[in-house]
Amino acid sequence: MSEVLVVVDHVDGAVRKPTLELLALAKRLGTPSAVHFGSADSAVVEKLKAFGAEKIYVVDDSEIKGYLVAPKAEALQQLVEKTSPAAVLIVSGYEGKEIAGRLAVKTGSGIITDAVDIEEGGVTTQSVFAGNYSVKSKVTKGTPIITVKPNSAAPEETAGAGEVEEFAATISDSAKKAQIVASQPRKASGRPELTEAAIVVSGGRGTGGDFSAVEGLADALGAAVGASRAAVDSGWMPHSFQVGQTGKVVSPQLYVANGISGAIQHRAGMQTAKTIVAVNKDEEAPIFELVDFGVVGDLQSVLPAATEQIEKRKN
Repeated sequence: MSEVLVVVDHVDGAVRKPTLELLALAKRLGTPSAVHFGSADSAVVEKLKAFGAEKIYVVDDSEIKGYLVAPKAEALQQLVEKTSPAAVLIVSGYEGKEIAGRLAVKTGSGIITDAVDIEEGGVTTQSVFAGNYSVKSKVTKGTPIITVKPNSAAPEETAGAGEVEEFAATISDSAKKAQIVASQPRKASGRPELTEAAIVVSGGRGTGGDFSAVEGLADALGAAVGASRAAVDSGWMPHSFQVGQTGKVVSPQLYVANGISGAIQHRAGMQTAKTIVAVNKDEEAPIFELVDFGVVGDLQSVLPAATEQIEKRKN
């Protein structure tokens, strides 16, 4: 079977969950091979092997660190030309989609972004028009370059051969024009990243600016915290927490909307969630047209009660 290249997304030596999901999807198309920009003797390699990588291409990142996307796209182009893979899978995100677009141009290939599923034969599913429709697509030219949204598949902990091969890429000077000169580390919250969390608990205008109940429920569930545009515009939460058309698009297993009316702008960012729960005092709120379960009530009373019951069951 042909190789399927999976570009590894990792932070501080830890492989992020969406990469493990891509390895599971890659098995439907061929033999999973991971592309790791980093060290060959790291914990990343062992993790990739444990989740099914048959081969791990380790690309020396000494010429790549400190630059934006272009060097990685060049390295991937050279690897694609060497291996002729059945497809290249990349995690959907700002960097991932930029790399994918550049790689598609460099290799003369078709590209599909924000897939939520991949079937045998390379047929992908995407949610379009703010999540109101699903379409199936397939790349018909070159090497399929596909970016996949987090939470699109379940990781499969099935050990692969994990054969390590170091790959030396030649990076041109033109790819090193956009350099990172400074970065601002995020404050560690202990919560999962919003776009890849399996559970998201969000708050809106109905919180009145008090997100303590929302955060309490999120922590009890091991969830990420999100916010509506109204909450962000009011200055209650940073923009990085915003879920919606002008914020982040999430597709968790469970989405809990609290004090959120359900305007189309917000729905565009979360309505592909597998299960949606809403808590709102207004029984006529548009969000109730979308949910699987709805609670008409004051979130400041409902959420603490729910959190208390969850904590009891955990003990």
